[in-house]
Amino acid sequence: MPKVIFEPYQVTADAYPYETILELAMRLGIHINASCGGLGACGKCKVILERGEVQGEKVDGVYYKACTTIPLTDVVIRIPVESKYDRKALLRKDRVLAKAIERKESFPLHSPLNWASLSLKPPSLEDNMPDLSRVLLALKPYGGDNFKVEFEFLRKLPHVLRAQAFRATFFWYEDPFTEYKLLFDLDKPEISPLGVAIDLGTTTLQLELVDLSTGEVLAQTSDYNPQISFGEDVISRIEFCKKKNGLKLLSERVKEKIHVLTEELLKQAGRSSSEVKLFSLAGNTVMTHLFLELEPRYLREHPYVPVAQYYPPLLAKEIGFSPYSAVFQFSPSVASYVGGDITAGVLASLIAIEEDLTLFVDLGTNGEIVVGNRDFLMCAACSAGPAFEGGGIKHGMRATSGAIERVHIDPETFEPMILTIGKQRPKGICGSGIISLLAQLFKVGLIDRSGKFRRDIDHPRVRKGEEGYEYVLVFKEESALEHDIVFTEADIDNLMRAKGAMFAGYQMLLESAGLSIFDLKRVFLAGTFGSYIDLEDAVTIGLLPDLPRDRFFFLGNTSLQGAKKALLSKEKLLELNRIAQMMTHVELSGHPQYMDYYMAALFLPHTNEELFPSVKKS
Repeated sequence: MPKVIFEPYQVTADAYPYETILELAMRLGIHINASCGGLGACGKCKVILERGEVQGEKVDGVYYKACTTIPLTDVVIRIPVESKYDRKALLRKDRVLAKAIERKESFPLHSPLNWASLSLKPPSLEDNMPDLSRVLLALKPYGGDNFKVEFEFLRKLPHVLRAQAFRATFFWYEDPFTEYKLLFDLDKPEISPLGVAIDLGTTTLQLELVDLSTGEVLAQTSDYNPQISFGEDVISRIEFCKKKNGLKLLSERVKEKIHVLTEELLKQAGRSSSEVKLFSLAGNTVMTHLFLELEPRYLREHPYVPVAQYYPPLLAKEIGFSPYSAVFQFSPSVASYVGGDITAGVLASLIAIEEDLTLFVDLGTNGEIVVGNRDFLMCAACSAGPAFEGGGIKHGMRATSGAIERVHIDPETFEPMILTIGKQRPKGICGSGIISLLAQLFKVGLIDRSGKFRRDIDHPRVRKGEEGYEYVLVFKEESALEHDIVFTEADIDNLMRAKGAMFAGYQMLLESAGLSIFDLKRVFLAGTFGSYIDLEDAVTIGLLPDLPRDRFFFLGNTSLQGAKKALLSKEKLLELNRIAQMMTHVELSGHPQYMDYYMAALFLPHTNEELFPSVKKS
């Protein structure tokens, strides 16, 4: 078998027969960008052959596509800087670019996880009732007649009781939907139980370790979802599941990463895995299906049916988390593309209990929107595509070190000023930078309202490239790459389709309720990405409605916030259920007028300039 050396990691491994470089990298846990799941369509998985012979498809003359390249001899493969990513950007604490608020509410701590520290009377010849009966009798004040007992609890019971002189803390999970109580663990008398809130995103994972006694967040962390290597969007991953063991592999990879991140949290807090008793997970419908190894294929086939909307609580060991004697609970979904991350987000945002008409927007690969207040909630998913996360953009990339995140263009010289994440030499453009760049090109007049570069401008940065006209944002001498970083008309077209899908979605939902854009009292932007976009730039290109700026609020990761509330309060878990039931899902593709709205939004900022009065004035 050929030996493959991956540089700059200095990792060596034998390649199986017919195994591609991408498949081998996946097997080794080495990341190479791959947007299309290995179909050979995206061209992002570029690698450099430094030594040896391969069979594969070349890209741009010097690169090979990792997904189609098979080593024929021992080879040295270098992963170029634009094909890698790191997690430092996820952990940064940069300033938010617009007004951020934290939607706080006070509620009593009443976790679905219950526990009681008890001292039991040891058995004797006169009192030799079974251990379980003794425990249930002691738990009678807590509803001992209604307990279901997990079998592993019985295995541990006699040993733990006697090792601790019949003093122990007993743990049970009370499902608020069914009111059954599952007695699943016992431990030391002095133990203080912990919970882990998880936002399972398509791109990133974010976790918090929470003290269930006090509600205090003890540690937090985040990292990229390792499923990215199998496809950057949910559709690619659904397609990957059609391969042999594809679903199992995707599930295992993300569970492995969650386990690693949980241990990282515990290390930060100086706590142990035996103290973790409850996980609360919020993710979109596809991510939740993949996590639970539920068949996802019918989510993308008409009429778009999920396996389930509500997911039962499960013991950690049942789903591959054997180090933890804990329970997993899940946020309910609404539809195939409006999932538990949105119901958790609405819970965290307090929309469902307040009067003001609010637009809730979660920007991302599958942009989700909610319109409503305490009286009604309507939701939809907009097929925005991956443009907001760098996908489908020639030199787009995720928000990692070296990504261009802010751009300003001088209106006289057309020269750019850029800021990169981590203040490193630029490697590409991330979502916030792409929005910023498009807005700047429009403001200084380098592109017209249809997104086309002006042909009458003689400037070295505006030129005709291999794929049509483009703007050179960074010349190769100033970049971390071996080529210029450019923004093409095709890139502009992709971004305009994405922003058009979102704005048309706002209009369609509001019209379905007999309302207009100008009836909105608040716009809530959720998600990490929402915190880093420039509000004025987003309005300028027509991504966000042109409303008074004091109506916009950045909420951060509401999915994680909602998952945390469900950790701490049985009542909030019930409210999650109420929100899911309250939401009316609108299938935008089923409304003929949606396409009219969409086509009208494919201009800067919009065909109807009256919708953007502040942009029209400028």
